[in-house]
Amino acid sequence: MNPVKPGETPRTPWIVGVSGASGTPYAAAVLRALLAAGESVDLVVSRASRLTLLDETGISFRDAHWRDDLREWLSRGADGKPETFAVELDAVRHWSAGDLAAGPSSGSYPTKGMLIVPASTASVAGVALGLSKDLLQRAASVTLKEGRPLVVAVRETPLNGQTLRHLVTLDDAGAHVVPASPAFYAGATHIQDLVDFVAGRVLDAAGVPHRLYRRWQGELGGGSHRAG
Repeated sequence: MNPVKPGETPRTPWIVGVSGASGTPYAAAVLRALLAAGESVDLVVSRASRLTLLDETGISFRDAHWRDDLREWLSRGADGKPETFAVELDAVRHWSAGDLAAGPSSGSYPTKGMLIVPASTASVAGVALGLSKDLLQRAASVTLKEGRPLVVAVRETPLNGQTLRHLVTLDDAGAHVVPASPAFYAGATHIQDLVDFVAGRVLDAAGVPHRLYRRWQGELGGGSHRAG
């Protein structure tokens, strides 16, 4: 378990917001890695993301059964194979996206920061404009105003000018904008490798240690050696 730093409580979580963009395997990989690193997690799953999760995995995420649904989701690989990963959820707390009285809605609620993964263009716009229409957007606004790390893993292509301007606004406000763009130099041989690369870059931006991908060592051919 990570040591408690000044200004933190014994449970000072990372908020993970899952928006409605395609890319629920990215969120699953980030959540697993945070828990593996000994971090606590406050989870906010937007209404739109539940439709995406159902479409991409067949899993219904229900507030009343969130723990069972989350365990089923996180145990799957990016290829959809069930029971690929073992998960322990004791460090996870779930907040309904419609609960604007939840802990993360206030700056006095201690957190280490927030990761929005995947981030839809709608969530990007909402945070950039300060709309706070649901808990995900409100928690992100609180994260920015409190000067805590905010990582936005935007998943959309192509990007129009309006979205680009919103991303610049977030960058100007201090957020880390991390496009969900897999790289291939790490020697990916499976869809999970590509997902883990993006998840790893999200965690890099947040300063959370992990071992999700092979880092560049300045030597050409490392990826092809692994693939071979």
